[in-house]
Amino acid sequence: MKVRVVCYEGYKAEETPRAFLLGERRVEVVRVLDRWRGEDHEYVKLDGSDGARYILRYDRSREEWEIQMMESPPSPG
Repeated sequence: MKVRVVCYEGYKAEETPRAFLLGERRVEVVRVLDRWRGEDHEYVKLDGSDGARYILRYDRSREEWEIQMMESPPSPG
């Protein structure tokens, strides 16, 4: 699923997501848990302000972000 991402660009010009839009809903990045580099993609694992955990993938050749994984927040017990 393609997604629009709001990024902060650091001193090395590596993009770090700060928020992203799911339709009309804005999800803030609460915490970046991990990031890694593939052959032609960048991956970021993060916790969103909606309580869900996401893995976002950035396609460097297309300059597009996609949601690769979304894990819903745990149900209140």
